[in-house]
Amino acid sequence: MLMKMNLMGIRIFFIILIMLWLSSSAFAAYGGGSAKPPPSPSHSPPRRVRCQLRQYPACYQAWHLCPSICSTSCLVDCVTCRPICSCDNPGAVCQDPRFVGGDGNTFYFHGHKDQDFCLLSDANLHINAHFIGKRDPSMNRDFTWVQSISVIFNSHNLFIAAKTTSIWDDNIDHFVLSFDANSISLPPVEGSSWKSPSAPVVSITRAGRDTNFIAAEVEGSFRVTALVVPISEKESRAHGYNITADNCFAHLELGFKFYNLSDMVDGILGQTYRKNYVTRAKIGAKMPVLGGADKFLSSSIFATDCLASRYGKN
Repeated sequence: MLMKMNLMGIRIFFIILIMLWLSSSAFAAYGGGSAKPPPSPSHSPPRRVRCQLRQYPACYQAWHLCPSICSTSCLVDCVTCRPICSCDNPGAVCQDPRFVGGDGNTFYFHGHKDQDFCLLSDANLHINAHFIGKRDPSMNRDFTWVQSISVIFNSHNLFIAAKTTSIWDDNIDHFVLSFDANSISLPPVEGSSWKSPSAPVVSITRAGRDTNFIAAEVEGSFRVTALVVPISEKESRAHGYNITADNCFAHLELGFKFYNLSDMVDGILGQTYRKNYVTRAKIGAKMPVLGGADKFLSSSIFATDCLASRYGKN
């Protein structure tokens, strides 16, 4: 009798040991005990940028890291010598087009995919943009982005575009550039530049990096920074863009600075630089949208025939 009890006790002891071993293994498998936690996802390091304007020697060529809120899309304000988010300054045209007007107000203008719209029109300067996009059936509108711009001035034309691509590689340049219908080739090296042979001088420089970011300037008229970016999978999921593998919708993020606009200037962005301009967008809304697409529609990206056109008029 005593032997049976001892055998039973031994069996119970071993059963308890096995149960304890199994429970500790399961605990470790689900992240408990001394098991190592799963590695955290890696994040892209902030982009390094620098001032490219020689007239600011104290800041010229000094490196800066983009702020965390715009870690891949910033530029250096050479005056203050600090990095600033490209899409948050007056003159910015980014995303599904999100504008920051000359008056400082932020608004959206959706337009329509595969059409051209007038961004700015003045007596001696006209800028059109070509919109690409995808239809959103649930919202009865297009998701749109600026794929290219055409700048018309003094009988000249400067064209800046993002190439259509399926798989994005940031080490490959995705710009298409031309001046007066002549292709411009810029070596993919930071600081490489091109200048026009005619006046006013047009200059294009790779600013702060080797690929996909340039600064273009028309002497005495305006300066624009242009960054080519794709729609990422994360961005597509977050906004419901439903971007597929055949096209990452590479587009431009733009930052304009104008030097000599008149008070008759018009266009989606241009009108916001008039002295007494009052925006029609509901600024207090979550997404203040500017309507009136018909007024800004152009027959082509190289035309100056939108209803808002002021080009050639004094």
